[in-house]
This record gives sequence, structure tokens and C-alpha cells, in this order.
Amino acid sequence: MRYDLVIFDNDGVLVDSEPISNRILAGYLTELGHPTSYEDSLRDYMGGAMHRIHEAVLQRSGKRLPDGFDEGFHARVFDEFRRTLEPVAGVREVLEKLAVDGVPYCVGSSGSHERIRVALTKTGLWERFAGADGGVGERIFSSQDVGRGKPAPDLFLYAAQEMGVAPERCAVVEDSPLGVRAAVAAGMDVYGFTAMTSAEKLTEAGATALFAHMAELPALLQ
Repeated sequence: MRYDLVIFDNDGVLVDSEPISNRILAGYLTELGHPTSYEDSLRDYMGGAMHRIHEAVLQRSGKRLPDGFDEGFHARVFDEFRRTLEPVAGVREVLEKLAVDGVPYCVGSSGSHERIRVALTKTGLWERFAGADGGVGERIFSSQDVGRGKPAPDLFLYAAQEMGVAPERCAVVEDSPLGVRAAVAAGMDVYGFTAMTSAEKLTEAGATALFAHMAELPALLQ
């Protein structure tokens, strides 16, 4: 394995949450008078932190989203996560392979710590990242931990620093152009997962290589 750390995005990479959250986001924004399709949500917000939604709506409409928008959105999303969320097919085997090979890995997500916890708990992946005491430990990093979310490199640089690994020794696994751009800006190799985003868009963003199924990832990391 040629990397000293593998950083996984959460939504769409570890857990199959993007269809759920973008469907709910599109519906909620439309309810509030900001017509948004599922495709619009994927294009504009996938991979980004919550502030990106607020900024885009304000720029386009001149109106701010109401107080409590984040809480209302997360309540809807978490409720659906607890009912239906599943891990991305094959990701457990990838994590097992990294563990056997002795390669450290962590999460670097635009989502809040609560969102990450709910998603990983429901899908049975929490124990693979949580500390020995069941807490967050040192392997779960959120945009809440830094000043700027993706596509800024701050989150990935912070994760590498906390894990004690130089950026150039890190690989990032991402499924959104925003995330790919963040990894490139951090000076890290980035492997683009094409399950939800076209190969063309991830290549344009600067992905080192692409893969369509998790079973392909271990060979790319060698």
C-alpha cells in the first residue's frame, strides 16, 4: 500500500445517503418557495456543507432561508436515515482490507458530527471509526471542525494533521466534484467514485483515477 492514510468522504462513499438527502433537500427548498429538483440538488449541493445551501439561495433569490432550516432539514434526513439508510455496497470489505494491511483510515465529511454518527450507526460502520471508548476518537472529521468546507482543502488538511500524516502521503476517496477539488487543493491523490457523479465531472475536477465499484478501490490504492 503506497499511502499512509486513506480519507473517506461519508455521504455517497461509506453510506448510500445522497439519494435520500438530496430528495429531501429538493422537496424542502421547494416547500419554502425555492423550486429545486432532485437533479438541481445533486448538481449544486452534493458534497458541500450546509452554508453552501444558504449562500446559493440568498444569491439566487435575495432571500434568506428561515431560522431553523438546518434543524428542520436534519430532522427529516435523520428520520429517513434511521429507517432506510444502507452502507455503500462493498465498503465493509474495503475497510477490512485496509485494516489487514495496517493502513490507517478516517472520515472527512462535509456533514455534521451528528449526521456522521447517525449514518454510521445505522449502517453498522460506527465501530470501525469510533474510539475505543465508543466516542469519536481521532478518526472522524467534519466540516464543523474547520472554518471552511469543501471545496476548500481545510478539512482534509486538518484530518491529515490530526492523524499525523503528510498530505502527500494521503489518498482521498470522494464522489463529488467539490470533494475532489478539495483533495486536489490539499495536495492529495483522490479517487473518484462514479456511482452518483459522472466520470467526466470527476475527471474535470482533478481526480487521480476513477472507479465504479468499491471492489475496484483496493487495487487502485496499491
